[in-house]
Order: sequence, then structure tokens, then C-alpha cells
Amino acid sequence: MSRDIRDKVAGALYGMALGDAMGMPAELWGRERARKFFGGKIEGLIDGPAENDVAFNYKKGQFTDDTGQALVLLDSISSTDYVPDVKDIAIRMIAWAEKENAWENNILGPTSKLALANYRDGVEDSKVTDKALSNGSSMRIPPIGCLFDPSEKQKIVDYVYGVSRATHTSDVTIAGAAMIAVGVSSAIVNDDFEKVIEDILGIEELGYEKGCETFSPRLKERVKIGIELARQKYEDDDEFTKKIYDIVGTGVPIIESVPAAVAVAYYAQEPNKCSYLCTNMGGDTDTIGAMATAICGAFTGVSGIKKEYLETLQQQNDVDFDSYINILMQGREKLK
Repeated sequence: MSRDIRDKVAGALYGMALGDAMGMPAELWGRERARKFFGGKIEGLIDGPAENDVAFNYKKGQFTDDTGQALVLLDSISSTDYVPDVKDIAIRMIAWAEKENAWENNILGPTSKLALANYRDGVEDSKVTDKALSNGSSMRIPPIGCLFDPSEKQKIVDYVYGVSRATHTSDVTIAGAAMIAVGVSSAIVNDDFEKVIEDILGIEELGYEKGCETFSPRLKERVKIGIELARQKYEDDDEFTKKIYDIVGTGVPIIESVPAAVAVAYYAQEPNKCSYLCTNMGGDTDTIGAMATAICGAFTGVSGIKKEYLETLQQQNDVDFDSYINILMQGREKLK
């Protein structure tokens, strides 16, 4: 069983990196602009184009800040014996951002950019984190779901809050991150995606109770719309992703990107198709891809990801994936 779990944990981590890297070239472009620029759909891992204000920083198969920040979280919790430490996380995030020239290269998301700059400059300003509406908390959270059983929903929410509060402490951002985390957690142990969706919807209320109140729409209701769209019959996959783009939304706000990711994960239920759908959907494609494909990777295991994708991810990123898988496996034992 532990070998199976390791395969699933590896699937979540590699799935996140795949969805992130696949979605990178078209990130934050509209659907039609991307189609016109690339002469149709993106079919695989490619370089970020010079014309994209964010993606120009990356080459074929390189993941972006979504996976980069997720690894920062794992470095931090590994160093603090799996007890979230907001100061350690913030210091590591700032060091990562400075190494990546994240402020100058427009890599950081809107909330993280301001919150980390404030922390760096010694400014205490919870108004930024308490009012956060963007998806920085959820984009980097998928590996955290590997640490828990999906039945441990309160533990997941508390841990998500602990690793997110340097930048995000609002109700919608804690709930959204918790939903992605439990989606990964559930996909690791369940072979029925309906159960995964049940767990995702079942954690939302706890997440809202943990964070500071905002007046954003409810994530559960938006996810239900996405799932209903995914259950409809379509002439082709393009029609489905257009429905998500038009109705649920695929932007940076967490109220759009988390429901979009859950809906695409449910529709695809395997990582290769999931990453392909996300990158060609338009909007915040790398972040939606990272979240959705992490869930699908956890569902199938790393053995469900094309070998060519795994090889490219390993070659193009200066990361020892096995060491991070070990951190997650050790954390599963530690946090039992």
C-alpha cells in the first residue's frame, strides 16, 4: 500500500508541475488571443513566448511560481518538523522571490506581491491578507493535501491556514486552498471521482469559518455549477472548456480559478488530458493547470503521466523531485 501511496503522491507533485508548465506559455491571455498567437491549440510543452509579459521568463517544460512556491512551502515545513511557521515561510518566500527577480519580472500574484513586500519592509498589514481574493493560497497548496487523509478536514483547514497566512487569511482564499488540498488528499485514496468531489464540497464551510469574512460569492456554489457543466454532453472538449471560460470564469480571482480547476479535473480524470484542456482554456492557465492536474495526477498516480512529460520536467527544472516526494511521505507519517 505504501508503494501505491508513493506513486499517488508522486503523481500529485509531477501533475502539478506538468499542469503549471503546460499552461505557462498562454497564461493570462484571453482564449482567442492565445489561439491566434499559437495558430490553434497548444499540443505539448513549449517555450514561453517573448510576447507574454510573464511566460517570457520560462523555457519549455519549466514550471512557474505556482510549483516554485509549493516547493518553498515543503522546504519550510521540512525544516520546522512539519509545524507551519509563518515567519520561516515568509522569509523563504522572499528569498525565492528575490532569486527569481519575481517583483521585477511580474512573476508574483497581486496579493503575494504586496504581502511579501510588506513583510520584507517590516510593515505589519493584515488588511492585505484578510481581504485577499486572488488564488495565491490555492495555487501552491496541492502538495499539502498529500500529508493528510481526506477525513481529517479540520486538520487540513488548520494546516492550510498555517502555511497560507503570510499572504492570504480571508475566508474565500482559505476555503479555496483547503478545497484543492482535500481534492488531492481524496484523489490519493479514492478510485471514485464522485467521492473526490464530495470531499471538496465538504470542506468548504470549515475553510470559510477559519478565514476573515469577505463578500465574495461562495465557492461551493460556483464549483457545483462547474461540475454540472462537466456532466453535460458535448460535441467536443472545446465546447466544455468554452462553457467553463464563459460561465465559471478562468481568471486570477480564487472564486473563478478553483471552481474551474475542480470542474476540469472532474471532466478529465487523468493528468495528460487535464493539462491539455487547461492550457487551451484561456485565462490563468498555469495556475488552473497546476491545481487541476495535481488532483488528476494524485488520482492516477505518476504512472498515469506520459513518460516524455516526466523526462522533460526533470531535465528542464533544477529540482530533485524524489527529495520532495520523500518530504511528503515522511510528513504523512509524522502527522498521523
